[in-house]
Amino acid sequence: MQNHGVGASASRSPGDPRGDSTRLWVRSLIVIVAFVAVLYVVEAVDAATNFRLDDDGIRARDVDGLDGILWAPLLHAGWDHLAANTGPAVVLGFLVLLARRFLLATVTVWVISGAGVWLFAPANSITVGLSGVIFGWLTFLLLRGIFNRSGWQILIGVVIFLLYGGVLWGVLPAQESVSWQAHLFGAIGGVVAAWLLRRRGRTPTPAPTPDLGSPGTGR
Repeated sequence: MQNHGVGASASRSPGDPRGDSTRLWVRSLIVIVAFVAVLYVVEAVDAATNFRLDDDGIRARDVDGLDGILWAPLLHAGWDHLAANTGPAVVLGFLVLLARRFLLATVTVWVISGAGVWLFAPANSITVGLSGVIFGWLTFLLLRGIFNRSGWQILIGVVIFLLYGGVLWGVLPAQESVSWQAHLFGAIGGVVAAWLLRRRGRTPTPAPTPDLGSPGTGR
């Protein structure tokens, strides 16, 4: 016989931090999986059209290629390229979502990485891929704890560095077919995002002075 007393059926209060945390984890997982699913849909369309969408990537120092800054991270040079970016995108994107800074951090990284590619990539080159954004997410997560002076966030950053720190060598010129410019400026974008979104000290707000009325008014 099951006890249905008050103690057994007590529900969590609306402000229960455990419930809020669970909802955040679930929501973050759904968002990053949906985002990566969009990348696969785009790549399927790209493959079906003989990879013509790749022409919408970032064309260095071509005014007509400036709009590629918007589209390039959604495009990839084949399934292998997308598959290589999928794991880091899911893990790092999920962690940025948990930090509640996904939109602003991603926009900052997206724009700075793309602008760097447009300015400094080889002439007549077309750059596509999410790796610049991934590098930005990485440096954002590595440095946000330092800017926030949070021991817990610094610890998370150390763990992330141990797992993914080796990829930071990608900011240096290596393979001709790999855009180190996207990696370098994406990483710079992550630093900028971590600084811009740092927690600032709060100025204490003085308590309001009660209105006691003017002397002699009888109030």
